[in-house]
Amino acid sequence: DLSNKLEVLNFGDAVNDFFSNVNVLINNAGVFIPGKIMEEEEGAFEKQVSLNLSSMYHLCRKIVPKMILNKAGYVINICSTASFVPYINGGSYCISKFGALGLTKVLREELKEHNIKVTAILPGATKTDSWEGTDLPDSRFINPKSVAKVILDCINSSNDIVHEEVIIRPQLGDIV
Repeated sequence: DLSNKLEVLNFGDAVNDFFSNVNVLINNAGVFIPGKIMEEEEGAFEKQVSLNLSSMYHLCRKIVPKMILNKAGYVINICSTASFVPYINGGSYCISKFGALGLTKVLREELKEHNIKVTAILPGATKTDSWEGTDLPDSRFINPKSVAKVILDCINSSNDIVHEEVIIRPQLGDIV
């Protein structure tokens, strides 16, 4: 449960114990609970911030030190277009994703001297479980495999560049 700090720390320890070296860390855990800030259910803020932001923070603090020792690595943080475009009914989700983008930017500055790349992937509406039950056609969404391909393209890019932020939207535009 990546919304639980102790479990995140234990997972980080298990990764470090199992692998002598970690080349790539992809922070992709997330949850969306719709609601306006003044109307969202009690606990929605804490749940979304703990899973969408705090887990990313704590896992980086556990995994990245080995990358620093090796002077190499790549951190990919899955943010969202909600990281920079607030929307009604996005409440605490937008707040948590704004934080995730901020964390990514700070991490990029701190780690570039160690030859560690840090990228924020900012997809729009992606066909995940968050959209279960919608009557919108698949053409209105990004296929998760397309996001994975973009991540691989970033990881496999030239050593002399980093994709700091990659914005991905459905071809037909954002869902509003």
